This record gives sequence, structure tokens and C-alpha cells, in this order.
Amino acid sequence: MSETTFEDILAKEGRLVYKTKGTSMLPMLHQNRDIVVIERPEGRLQPFDVALYRRGPQYVLHRVLEVRGSDYVIRGDNTYVLETGITDEDVLGVLKSFVRKGTPHSVTEPGYLRYVRFWCAIYPVRAFFVTLYRRIRRLGGTVLRKLGFRK
Repeated sequence: MSETTFEDILAKEGRLVYKTKGTSMLPMLHQNRDIVVIERPEGRLQPFDVALYRRGPQYVLHRVLEVRGSDYVIRGDNTYVLETGITDEDVLGVLKSFVRKGTPHSVTEPGYLRYVRFWCAIYPVRAFFVTLYRRIRRLGGTVLRKLGFRK
């Protein structure tokens, strides 16, 4: 008996509803708590759409940052690496709504749209502080190892 894929569900029903996994879309979506509703895309995606696509064996749900001639620039809300080369053929679906902490939300709600614009606008500040934090942790670990507190 073969396993049903997201592609199969979207092709058959036109809509996919599932509980999220992973942390790449924090703080908006929390693993094993929030539910997303994905539908097949109608035409090209737009900036700030959340695309479902496959990367190898994994399904990925990340935000479109830029629409280019033949592909998209995409990144998770909680990631700091841009993904390029994602084409329309790679995109399986697009986020239409989600249930967060038991409350349903549409991607057309003004509050959601404010969140998206704000979260994307502060990316350079977030990236700076995340990089700084990681360097301090790495340096702290090195210092602690030299002092004999860590192996």
C-alpha cells in the first residue's frame, strides 16, 4: 500500500489541511500546534505568499520574498538563508489560511498583512542580532573549553 503524498491530496481535493512541523515559520506557525490550509496556486505567486514546495524528500513551507522572471526567492520567517531557483513547477500549493492557538486566520486579514510587512521589514535587524548571538555563544564555548569547563 503506497503512502498518499501532499501532491496526491492537492490534485484530488484541491486543498490540503495539516498540522505544521518544524520551526522555520516561527513566530507565526508553531510545530505540532498550528494547522495550515494550503490550496493549489492560481497563477504566479506574489511577494509575501507562503509557498509549499518539495526540497528533495521534504516538504517546505516558506515565504516568497521576491518574484523573478522564472523563479522565486524564498525564506522561512525564522531562517536566515535565502532559497533561490524555486520555480512554478516546484510549487505545490500556497497558504490560504491557518489556525493559530485555536483561532482561524486568513492571509487576507489586515492583522496578518501587518505582521508580514513588519516581520519582513525588520529582517536585517533580526539577522544582525542572531548573527551576533551565535558568535557570542561560539566564542563563549571556545573560552569555556580553554578554561576547562567544557570538553
